[in-house]
Amino acid sequence: MSAGGISVHAVDVAEGCPALGLRVTIAALDPSGPRSVAEGVIGPSGGFDHPVVRGVGIGPGPYEAVFHLGDYFTARGMPGPHFLDQVPFRFTIVDAAEHLHLPLKFTRFGYAVFRGV
Repeated sequence: MSAGGISVHAVDVAEGCPALGLRVTIAALDPSGPRSVAEGVIGPSGGFDHPVVRGVGIGPGPYEAVFHLGDYFTARGMPGPHFLDQVPFRFTIVDAAEHLHLPLKFTRFGYAVFRGV
């Protein structure tokens, strides 16, 4: 089913650059348990290039995006343990034809993720 989709944009604000290589997973929270709908990394422009952006596999219901910040920091030479490791963000899609954008801005010690336009 093709739908509005879910896009993600991530910026490492401490470094002032897109979060290149940051792993992102998105799961539908079905009554029988989480069902993976997307997994990939943030590209050079700061965006998540995955078919889910175009609505592939997306329908109404609850979802969870997980941003794997600990792995991101480790890959940049900052050994753990990290204050922020995996950052989950739960949201609900009401209208599958409507596109949802999830911007993430973060540092090693804090983050903001919200519904963008």
